[in-house]
Amino acid sequence: MKCLVTGATGYVGGRLAPRLLAEGHTVRCLARRAGRLRDVPWASQVEVVEGDLSRPESLTGVFDGVDVAYYLVHSLGQTGFETADRQAATTFAAAAHAAGVRRIVYLGGPEPAADDEHSSAHLRSRTEVGRILLDSGVPTVVLRAAVIIGSGSASFEMLRYLTERLPVMVTPRWVANRIQPIAVRDVLRYLVGCAGLPAEVNRAFDIAGPDVLTFGDMMQRYARVAGLSRRVVLPVRPLTPTLSSYWVGLITPVPSSLARPLVESLIHESVAHEHDIAAYLPDPPGGLTGFDQAVELALTKVRDAQVETRWSNAAGADAPAEPLPSDPHWSGGTAYTDLRRRAVAAPPEALWQVIEGIGGENGWYSFPLAWSVRGWLDRLVGGVGLRRGRRHPHRLRVGEALDFWRVEEIVPGELLRLRAEMRVPGRAWLEMRVQQDDTGQVCYRQRAVFLPRGLAGHVYWAAVAPFHSLVFGGMARNIARDAERIETPTRAH
Repeated sequence: MKCLVTGATGYVGGRLAPRLLAEGHTVRCLARRAGRLRDVPWASQVEVVEGDLSRPESLTGVFDGVDVAYYLVHSLGQTGFETADRQAATTFAAAAHAAGVRRIVYLGGPEPAADDEHSSAHLRSRTEVGRILLDSGVPTVVLRAAVIIGSGSASFEMLRYLTERLPVMVTPRWVANRIQPIAVRDVLRYLVGCAGLPAEVNRAFDIAGPDVLTFGDMMQRYARVAGLSRRVVLPVRPLTPTLSSYWVGLITPVPSSLARPLVESLIHESVAHEHDIAAYLPDPPGGLTGFDQAVELALTKVRDAQVETRWSNAAGADAPAEPLPSDPHWSGGTAYTDLRRRAVAAPPEALWQVIEGIGGENGWYSFPLAWSVRGWLDRLVGGVGLRRGRRHPHRLRVGEALDFWRVEEIVPGELLRLRAEMRVPGRAWLEMRVQQDDTGQVCYRQRAVFLPRGLAGHVYWAAVAPFHSLVFGGMARNIARDAERIETPTRAH
């Protein structure tokens, strides 16, 4: 069958595509920017088409010949996400019906009770999207999952960092609510299996793992699996979901803008009410994955640097970005730049190894306190901060998050270009190059570019410019120094 995967740059979609290929399906991936999928291991095996569900005119031909269309996109964490998701689902449903698609598969969340006036906007929106797709005229399966446990998922990273960093924690009342989490491997098994369901199946199914736990139970069991001491949990009343989301944003890599809808979805119990999916897709021989096993599998992936996808790959990441500006005329105004060059007494492979390894645990090679303060300030205003880290300790891909940057372009051995995702009054890029002249001299070239937005942007640049020699100058010196310390590069890209 030919399968269309939307959200292939995201956490679940990026794992689903290769599993559909492994089952012998033909896969077409829809992305706003095709380049975002250029470096994934399975890129050469899929067809990538560009399109935007907010612009119906961009979808011409996208659904042609498609048998099964997977809807795995959302606008979670963005302002006005309910309206955006409603419009995107309506566009998707109409296009699928017009093209004669035989099945739609959607991964949603738990459905709040009809009489629940305090249900989260996140869950209401997920439910609305499911109804739009079920009413599309195309046979649709809606899979309703609560917390997904897997390496790199936002829910798992919330759980992981809260538990590991807080041996004693003051918690809101919702940590006592019951939840039925599910391992990401079981979610993917259901998604793949739904491609072959009978045409008469047009309904929603609850999917969940075998364990019903409170969030407090999940933290204690995570601690046990991770080899940590038992955590002390002190529940208090005043911590509202909003306050809780700020706390989560402070302690974990998940920014408060994304943490808030996730926290709000936990204030009500999320337990499966049926297991009807088993009539069509029976449980595997060993049963569904238990919570402890799911945590152990996720931690093993993290420790072995084998995380396939992360929540940060998708969070606001699919927005189109212009090429790096080269002059003020192109940008329509001022383009501030900071340019650094340094000769490096090392082979180009050694210099590239240092460049590609930047960020995360390796840091940014200059004035760590300044980078830390900038990250904290970004978190305080709702930005992503520095805690997103790296997916892999050595390798980077186009489109993935790197602390508060996004990898916009990478030419192995030559160029790494990062686009800023911290909160600034303008747009910013950081570019690092390996160059070699005719005499064989290796040079490190570093360029920071900032396009100000309004007066605030110009004031911002003027305020930070005095620190550039310390931050960017030190960065260039230390990158060159570390490259010179590498006698024989341990790895070439």
